[in-house]
Amino acid sequence: MPAFQGFIFDMDGVLVDSEPVYMEQERHSYARHGVVLDEAQLSRFVGTTQRHMWSAIKTEYGLADDLDCLMAEHHRQLMEVLNSAPLPPMPGVTELLDALKRAGIPCAVASSSPRTQVELILRNAGLHLFFSEIVCGDDVTHSKPDPEIFLMAAKRLGISPSSCVVIEDAAHGVAAAKAASMFCVGLLNPNSGQQDLSAADLHVHRHSEINHWFFGK
Repeated sequence: MPAFQGFIFDMDGVLVDSEPVYMEQERHSYARHGVVLDEAQLSRFVGTTQRHMWSAIKTEYGLADDLDCLMAEHHRQLMEVLNSAPLPPMPGVTELLDALKRAGIPCAVASSSPRTQVELILRNAGLHLFFSEIVCGDDVTHSKPDPEIFLMAAKRLGISPSSCVVIEDAAHGVAAAKAASMFCVGLLNPNSGQQDLSAADLHVHRHSEINHWFFGK
């Protein structure tokens, strides 16, 4: 196994099982504008920024509302839900992060979600102290599958891309990690919709498998 020096975690569907909440709130937001999408149609936006998602919806369905207004309305609604019902860490996440911390392996979050949302979720889940760097959707110009967010995270960690491990649950995220020349662990999360993770270097169903793969225990 190569000498990996840092871990980069996607947040949604990896650190917390947030995609079911997101999809439900997206359905509510779309419905206000007369847009109805099935799970397959919703799944194509998993791992992308809200700007990317709303830009596509606005264009495809001819919505007259301003893009920033569409995003702000949806974000306010989602933050209310996340405040009222905090998401717990996914099983095994805290144990994996604790093992990495004890081993001196620096960790970053690279999430397509807005910073206010990322920081709220990580704080409520008690995970924020494990990460030395947090890169969010509003820090980058290009959404996943573009590698920009992962390359930025590696640069902030001070680690070469080829020495980074990325953990992702979405096809866009896996594509972005591979485009960044990083080793990618595909976390098969059935709640993240219909995702093709075949391009990942390693496939797991739970975080304990990552712990075993990296630490051998």
